[in-house]
Amino acid sequence: MTGRVCLVTGANSGVGKATAAGLAKIGATVVMVCRDKKRGEAALTEIQTRTGNGKIDLLLADLSSQDSVRRLARDFKEKFDRLDALINNAGVTVSKRKESGDGLELTFAVNHLGAFLLTNLLLDQLEASGTPERKSRIIMVSSEAQRAGVINFGDLQLQNNYSELRAYAQSKLANVLFTYELARRLEGKNVTVNTLHPGLVRTRFAGDSLSVFGILFKLSWPIQISPEKGARTSIYLATSPEVEGVNGKYFIKQKPRKSAPLSYSDPTAELLWNESARLTNLEGATIDHQKINQKV
Repeated sequence: MTGRVCLVTGANSGVGKATAAGLAKIGATVVMVCRDKKRGEAALTEIQTRTGNGKIDLLLADLSSQDSVRRLARDFKEKFDRLDALINNAGVTVSKRKESGDGLELTFAVNHLGAFLLTNLLLDQLEASGTPERKSRIIMVSSEAQRAGVINFGDLQLQNNYSELRAYAQSKLANVLFTYELARRLEGKNVTVNTLHPGLVRTRFAGDSLSVFGILFKLSWPIQISPEKGARTSIYLATSPEVEGVNGKYFIKQKPRKSAPLSYSDPTAELLWNESARLTNLEGATIDHQKINQKV
């Protein structure tokens, strides 16, 4: 991986930190994206010490803020002339409904829209860095929670019927739908995109939640895996020659698997793309207002 640049979001703890460390260990130039400067710097120093890799950088961004995501993309392009792998790992879950500074439901804003916007803003650099023999790679960290997801276009922001599990599952299904739609759009280009379930990972994720979702997460502690094990599939998809050219697949334990039946709906994926583009003010956004009240 020497000479290859990898960007990892949510890299100061958990699976993101383990992913950054794993990539650094095999010689990649790693760009860690973190929200908190102090925690980000501490994680960077720890990874440098553990791996002996001095080619690690830190960029700060709040992925719930679209202005911050746009600054992140600009900052990255100013510092780096290539991008070989983008690992969209950052995610949140909150027991009570909260809104981002943009007025969007927080879970959806971070887990889906932040990754959607950042990926689109960096697509040109990803494509320019790839070749037919060695394509650039986009990795979306989803979850098996996507199987419980529903995309309610009439209430994407869950203003009427919020629950932590409903919000999280919707955002993780959105990750998979985005992956499949982007894969279709990348056909014939020098970039691939795949998505994955990292496993039930032992982290602080949902650790402070008092909802049913949070309690179930705590009760599953004995069977949870380490962040290092949880990062294996992300690292595999970012680096392995075995998946060179593989595009638009869902992986568990480094093997392709079937995702939720709803995730294979092309009309739903296209509609979600267009609505996401509208919500992020992405150039070229379109929307079918006759379909927007559908629940799928």
